[in-house]
Order: sequence, then C-alpha cells, then structure tokens
Amino acid sequence: MRIATLALFFALVNCTRIQNPSEPLPASPPAPQKFDIPSRSYWPTAGWRTSKPEEEGLKPEAIAKLNQYLFTRTGDDLDRNGVRTDGALIIRGGKIVYERYARGYDENRPHLIWSSAKSFISALIGIAVKEGKLSLSDSASKYFAEMKDGQKSEIKVEHILQMSSGLAWNEGYEASPLDSSVIAMLYTAGRTDMARYTASYPLRYRPGTRWYYSSGDTNMLSAILRKTMSEEEYQNYPWAKLFEPLGMKNMTFERDGSGTFVGSSYIYGSPRELAKFGFLYLNDGVWDGKRILPEGWVTLSRTMAPAFYAHPEREDAWDGNYGAQWWQNGDAPGLKAPWPDAPMDTYVASGHWGQRIYVIPSLDIVAVRVGDDRRHPPEGGFSDNEFLKWIAQAAKK
Repeated sequence: MRIATLALFFALVNCTRIQNPSEPLPASPPAPQKFDIPSRSYWPTAGWRTSKPEEEGLKPEAIAKLNQYLFTRTGDDLDRNGVRTDGALIIRGGKIVYERYARGYDENRPHLIWSSAKSFISALIGIAVKEGKLSLSDSASKYFAEMKDGQKSEIKVEHILQMSSGLAWNEGYEASPLDSSVIAMLYTAGRTDMARYTASYPLRYRPGTRWYYSSGDTNMLSAILRKTMSEEEYQNYPWAKLFEPLGMKNMTFERDGSGTFVGSSYIYGSPRELAKFGFLYLNDGVWDGKRILPEGWVTLSRTMAPAFYAHPEREDAWDGNYGAQWWQNGDAPGLKAPWPDAPMDTYVASGHWGQRIYVIPSLDIVAVRVGDDRRHPPEGGFSDNEFLKWIAQAAKK
C-alpha cells in the first residue's frame, strides 16, 4: 500500500509543468533598518552573566505577565492543547534577565529545535562564502547533476537560500502526510539522501521568481556546503566554525543516511546555547572582536527575499515575512507585519511546535523559547505576537 501511494505521488509530481516559464525576476526589496551595535564589556563564550530585569531597563511587571503567559497550562498532555512551554530566556545587554523551565527541562538539557536549524545552515553558508568556498551566484547545477538540464540549470545558490528554487515541493505536515514532500524526505523515500531527493523534483516556477517554504531547499544548502570541502572538514565544520567559537557546548546535529547534516530540522541545543547564536546575529556576525559571518550577511538574512516581497499572494507564509532562512516582522509597502505588537526590526529563527530564537536589535534583546505546541492561534497554543508584546512592553520607556 505504501509503495503504491508513493508511486502515485511521484507520478503526479513528475507531471508538473512550469508555470510562467518566462516570468521576469523580481526587483530587490527595501533594505532593513540599520542599528548601532552597543560596545560589549564581556562575551558569553564561557557562560552567560545574569542580572535583574530592572537593572537592564526592563519593567518587572511586564516580565511577570510574560511569565504568566508562557507557563500557565491550559491543556493536558493527552490533548496537547494550550501553551506548552519547555523553556524560555531573555538576554538584554548581554545578560540573562529572565529564565525558566518546565516539563522536565533545565538550563543544561538540549531541545530539538526543528526548523530553527535552517538559520544555522544559513550561517554556515555565510562562513563558507567568507572563506571563498562558494558564491551565492553559483549555479546549483555545479553541485547537483539533477539540475544540469533545462530551466533547472537557472537555479542559483541564492535562490535556494531564499526559498525560491521554484521546485514543485509540498511542505505539508500532519494535515496531509501522504502528499507531503517533507515527510517523505525525512522519514521514507528521501531519508537516505535528502538533498538528492529534493534536487530530483521538477520545476513548478522559473527559479528566483516565486517563494515557497521548503525544508528540501535547506537540505540542498547543507549538501552544497559538503561538496565545497573535504569530508573530514565538513563533518567538523559546524563545530569548528560556529559552535566552538561561540562556546556552544553539547550541540547535536544529526545527519541523513548519506552523512549530510539535516539542516532543515535536526539540531539540538539548550536555550542558553541557542541564545549565543542569536547574540552573534545581534552583533552583526562579530564575536569577541572576531568576524564570524561575512560583512553584510546579517543584513542579507534580514532582507526580504525578492520573490517573497514581489508576490503578496505567496503560498504558506506561516510565520512572518521571509529573508534568507530567517523570518522577520519587516513591515514594508504591500506587506503586513505578522507581529504588530513587536518592534518592526524583530527577526526570528522559527521551528515547528514553538521553537524560536528572536533577535530584536532596537531593544538589544535576544529571546529564546522552546516548547511542544500542537495547536496554533486561533485554535490555541503559543502566539509569537503575545510573547513579543510583553517583551516590548517591558522595554518601553
């Protein structure tokens, strides 16, 4: 039965025809607002310092409201309704001003972050670009034989980074498991080589013209990274270039059957460790005087993908406006801010079931929240806007 279903699925996929094959590439969207970066008296490589909210200019009463929102249970483990927070912390001025855990978690226990992993792959691609290993203008056909023919040869690394490869992907999850490309990639037909599985999909749109959220695109980025270096260097790369310089201890990064890191989904880390990654971005890719990410990479991450900005009718914009493997509030002409009570410069590494790393440059804040939410507003469950509203209220002068 499973084989027959998969065969039917691939038959339908392979019948896909390119829509608007001559559609012009969209213009560049507006650049995000720039902020001055505060000078840092210390870096949390060896561990975070702590402080009280009021000592860092935050209103304790708003933090108390945030705490109440995060940890008031409104459901049970059987129905998995309500806000199901496993841990949360807020960093301001480089110090922990709020931290709490529940459901068996503590400051040392790693948490699966699902699609927040995508933002880590973006960082690793940026580091490789800085080292001259690849260029965003590279054709993906340089790395995948499946893309050498026809209009698929127009796919560039930049298109994949911005979720605009144009491949006929279906990012459906539990609601449509038999039609889901991502479930097939992670658990069945594609699990032995997720990037190659994704690259074999036909085009739906001309590359670079239409945005569609795709975990497959991110796993192609991970495979591209692998193909720019030796196998030994690749297997150590996340630790040598990112985790260890930031002091991110006890990180786990799973691989698929071929040995490629599953950049779409499978990183584990504690909120304290994840906050260091957000702090790197808050400081424009610089850590303790050393530039980790290339100049301009954080700006690229915060700039809306051209294909996203060009089409208000875009599909599956679940979590906000989209940049380069990061979600953002990013109010702009023709686009609605998804978190109206948050600062417009907020951007987020976002994962399934409530995993978040928030960066708010205008407030000098990084916040992390991990959980197990099986419902989303308006059905119930965790709301980004509600969480960010109380942070903004706490910082309001």
